[in-house]
Amino acid sequence: MAKGRVRSRMELREQYEAAEAREREKAAEIEDDEDIGDLDEADDEGETTTEASAKKKKAKVVGEAKPSRKKTAKVVRKRVVWVVYDNSNKPIQTFNYPNKAEADALAEKLTAERKQTYFVQPVKEEIKE
Repeated sequence: MAKGRVRSRMELREQYEAAEAREREKAAEIEDDEDIGDLDEADDEGETTTEASAKKKKAKVVGEAKPSRKKTAKVVRKRVVWVVYDNSNKPIQTFNYPNKAEADALAEKLTAERKQTYFVQPVKEEIKE
């Protein structure tokens, strides 16, 4: 078994938030150092500090990543047909959707002749162009 005290979820959360705050402070300090360097360069070139900061903001806007576009799935057209199956789910014959009566009649006929079970189910199949 583990020795020592059990660390609570709240304590772990506080530690995590403190670490995040330190990272944010470091990032802010680094940005400030870069800004000061940019302003020094701008002063050397004769530009005002507001112009330099405006240019930097424009550069940030241009550098933002655009969200990636996902490819849309190709739409496959389908149609419904009636299929007569035997007991082992093997398709016997296929009928167009309006011909359900014919499919039912064939299933009943085969059931009477062969003394096996035949049934009709709707199936969606791709339309081949």
